[in-house]
Amino acid sequence: MGKKTDMVLSVADMAGTVLFAVEGAMAALRGGLDLFGVMVLSFATALGGGVLRDLLIGAAPPTALRDWRYPAMAFAAGAATFTGHALVGQVPVGLMTTLDAAGLSLFAVAGTEKALNRDIPPFSAVLMGTITGVGGGTLRDIMLAQVPAILRVDVYATAALLGAAVMTAAIRLGVAPRYAALAGGGACFALRMVSVWRHWALPTAMGLPG
Repeated sequence: MGKKTDMVLSVADMAGTVLFAVEGAMAALRGGLDLFGVMVLSFATALGGGVLRDLLIGAAPPTALRDWRYPAMAFAAGAATFTGHALVGQVPVGLMTTLDAAGLSLFAVAGTEKALNRDIPPFSAVLMGTITGVGGGTLRDIMLAQVPAILRVDVYATAALLGAAVMTAAIRLGVAPRYAALAGGGACFALRMVSVWRHWALPTAMGLPG
């Protein structure tokens, strides 16, 4: 992949870091955590998925520990959310859902791209993209002693999986990486938003005949 594509996906990765850090901070505030707790959850939510991905694909030490910009952005976003929590709390739920879907899409394609660049097989690269998108939120929920949202919320991890799969398939078909990333991110974002709008959810045992 060319330098221009790498730069675009790096920007996507950083944008996703900021968005998820804000989400982690807001979850910490709702849980009644102090400033330290807010900062910890901001870091975990923003970078947990990427750290896990890097460890799984052998990119050690993880980018979040090698590149100071990532923890700096996560902590800055967490501190800003803590300081301006009154304003952040007034953000409409619809806007937060949209930002969350955007962050999920950005992380899914950035994680997939990094896995593919490490010559990870396509199927595993799709899984790495999904882990990048949902890993931080899972870690956040566990730290808050909650059942992870990806196991109980409407279509979420499935959207990340779709986005990673679309991007991987597009690259395999010869589509330029930047356009493949746009296609994958768009598919993830679209599925997530439509699932919220239409109240889609995966089936549970409760909905199956006994």
